[in-house]
Amino acid sequence: MDSLLLLHPADKDLGGGFKVRRLLPAAKRRSVGPFVFFDHFGPATEQPGAQHDVRPHPHIGLATVTYLFEGAMMHRDSLGSVQEILPGAINWMTAGRGIVHSERKPERLLESTYTNHGLQLWAALPQAFEETDPSFEHTPAAAIPEAVVQGVPVRVLIGEAFDLRSPVKTFAPTLYLDIALPAGKRFELPALAAEMAIYPVDGDVSVDGTPLSAYTMAALPDGTGAVLQAEAPVRLMVVGGEALDGPRYITWNFVSSRRERILEAGADWAAQRMGHVAGETEFIPLPGHPFGVQEPDVKTTPV
Repeated sequence: MDSLLLLHPADKDLGGGFKVRRLLPAAKRRSVGPFVFFDHFGPATEQPGAQHDVRPHPHIGLATVTYLFEGAMMHRDSLGSVQEILPGAINWMTAGRGIVHSERKPERLLESTYTNHGLQLWAALPQAFEETDPSFEHTPAAAIPEAVVQGVPVRVLIGEAFDLRSPVKTFAPTLYLDIALPAGKRFELPALAAEMAIYPVDGDVSVDGTPLSAYTMAALPDGTGAVLQAEAPVRLMVVGGEALDGPRYITWNFVSSRRERILEAGADWAAQRMGHVAGETEFIPLPGHPFGVQEPDVKTTPV
């Protein structure tokens, strides 16, 4: 049987000293199920005057999935959605043919010191839905199903597992779990999806006897589960789902099965044709092009 594939984080600075650990895409593994992007940010202390806001930026061909362990952020988008994101909730934004959004410190916290800690994932949309209408769906923490399974608390954030079904709507079979593994507990994770990976958020765990350090992702062999154990309490995220229906290209915030669509999106953003977030005027040029001009030979990365 194939062995575990361990993926180590790449540290990225998103600006203003706001750093994230990026696990996907990686050189050894570009996607797990529909997930083509996995960022873990924090725990980071937010203080009055800190500039960690994510200014308006565009997306196509994907859904952003935001989940907080601590803190808060304010989501606004070009559809007019305004939603404060709080711990335990799932926020699924379908970019489809194009959307613009920002993520900022809520006004009520501008003068506060607090901790921000969470994950943002991108799920590539199936080819049949890459150009679907954009939308935004907020599922509050209280609506996320949870249960104690084998003596272990489990939240089913997206998908189905252990006779629980998340209300979050997706475009393809998708799995996203939050597992609070107690010290010394043994947990048998079944093969809940064709592709699965395990990510320990705040401690070490063993996966089928193989040590897995915090901030390291273990992609399981396709179609298999795993036995999980930890000496100290650890929070684990499980991601996965059905394999992508073909390769994807990723450039900046754009995901598509067609390279030419990436070029179109770049031109649309440069011309500011992708919409606007009400009340926000900042414009981020395409990376490497200070005047927002997208050259025709833009490099794309297949997933």
